[in-house]
Amino acid sequence: MRDLLLGREPKDFDIATNASPDEVRRLFRNCRLIGRRFRLAHIMFGREIIEVATFRAQAGDDSAEDGSGIEVEKSGRLLRDNIFGTLEEDAWRRDFTINALYYSIEDFSVADYTGGMADIEAGLLRVIGEPGQRFREDPVRMLRAVRFAAKIGFRIDEASEAKIFELGYLLDDIPAARLFDEVLKLFFGGCALQTFELLRHYNLFRYLFPQTDDELAEEENHFPHTMLMRALQNTDDRIALGKPVTPAFLYAALLWEPVRQEWLLRQEEGVPEQPALTQAAQEVMSFQLECTSLPRRFSTPMQEIWAMQPRLAKRAGKRAYRLIEHPRFRAAYDFLLLRAEAGEEDKELADWWTAFQEVDDEQRKVMVRKLTPKRLPRGRQAPNKKAAD
Repeated sequence: MRDLLLGREPKDFDIATNASPDEVRRLFRNCRLIGRRFRLAHIMFGREIIEVATFRAQAGDDSAEDGSGIEVEKSGRLLRDNIFGTLEEDAWRRDFTINALYYSIEDFSVADYTGGMADIEAGLLRVIGEPGQRFREDPVRMLRAVRFAAKIGFRIDEASEAKIFELGYLLDDIPAARLFDEVLKLFFGGCALQTFELLRHYNLFRYLFPQTDDELAEEENHFPHTMLMRALQNTDDRIALGKPVTPAFLYAALLWEPVRQEWLLRQEEGVPEQPALTQAAQEVMSFQLECTSLPRRFSTPMQEIWAMQPRLAKRAGKRAYRLIEHPRFRAAYDFLLLRAEAGEEDKELADWWTAFQEVDDEQRKVMVRKLTPKRLPRGRQAPNKKAAD
């Protein structure tokens, strides 16, 4: 409903009903019930899944129908909430007023119990109820607030802002797997750069990527790090053009700065270039997985993107031909372009690889030949530079 009122095309529709999950299942044989924290009904039509939620009531409401109860941690985090109620009660349990608008298919009216229409007109994102309590019930709501604010360009109301600054630490208790899902929603919504800036403004980015946050706080040669910002803008551009995006490339960009710094440090300690990069990647990933998980199907190509960065500088002989056939070459090349744009890598190297992909085989041979050291005729030796000196 929110997106329709804002003139946007909704990605999907949330369906709510006064029927309990068991009643929904009895009505539709192609239905299965999911969830422990929130009991939901999934009705399957071919490949489509229609998610149906039952109206919920305020916890502790004696008049509400009990749908297996409520469970709350000592910190206030909601572990299970299946107390069913009425439409109005359900509205007051939603997270933000703009998400508590109901469109009735019976008379085509909009039900607004929390002031959501007025907040849409004011461009305001406001938590329903007392913000501190609602964020303690589910700390991920703070990330949702940032995501919605970036996506629709609304400002977060002052009371909610104050509690976000105060309660960000609660994200440390959220399972790493759930935070991985939230990271994808935050950065694959078409406004990754604005989302990143808001996350840092509200001191929430540090709970998702603490190593990156630490590195970004330090300028390099009096200049702020720009590679990550370019990568996030590139993500937004690809989504706007309908091009694919992958968590492997996103995480490669988000974690590159701590990896790069650790890589440089290990080389200064005498570790060879490639092993130093491997060790740096393993150390950074080991720490990161405690914050947000990353499935192996994404972590493996991410580390390959990193590993290919020093290899792309070694182009002589047959190396360039082998590299361009590597299944991860295109992603590694795109990553190199971002590094060059940020001034972190020599632009000549990025331009060389761009040209190498565009020219024919004969021109490629010429390009590689120019990089290959000339061999001396048999019987001749290279001059002894030490003796000459």
